[in-house]
Amino acid sequence: MSLAKNFVMLAHYNQRINKQLLDVCSKLPNSKLHQQTHSFFPNIVSYWNHILFGDLILLNRIAKMSTTSLSTSLLAAFPTPVAPTDIYSHELTKFAEIRSELDKLLIDYCSSLTEQEVSSILSYKTTEGDDVTKPLSDVMQHLFNHQTHHRGQLTCILSQLGQDYGCMDLPVVVVEGSLGL
Repeated sequence: MSLAKNFVMLAHYNQRINKQLLDVCSKLPNSKLHQQTHSFFPNIVSYWNHILFGDLILLNRIAKMSTTSLSTSLLAAFPTPVAPTDIYSHELTKFAEIRSELDKLLIDYCSSLTEQEVSSILSYKTTEGDDVTKPLSDVMQHLFNHQTHHRGQLTCILSQLGQDYGCMDLPVVVVEGSLGL
């Protein structure tokens, strides 16, 4: 399996799981969405905003490369990421719109990736000021792993609130797999 095809599969997984979990969260009262979770982030809304921050900061770093089809103009309609605690919206409905559009952009971008682009080198400064130089494939893997990590924390909170968020297994969520995309 090519890395590029793998990223298309992960982008579809990301889109479908985000929708699935946002649908669950949309049924919660606003008080539960903003309730103190005593976890890594203070509340459910903060988790969603941080996941979006991670995607935006990494995609903006990638867009600044001249070796991929992702351009800064494609990201201009989205909020500008500044810090890991950015809040783009306190309202889940507005947030879900932004998330949906970014998930579509991520699928389109991953669908256009070539093996040559995936192996290109990306250099950037982290939000902590550290210099990083990695293959694009490593940065993309980090993007998807970051989402999965924080959605795992979010599902723990949803479980504690008695919410059934359904199956999250990759082969079930993306039945067609990387070969069918």
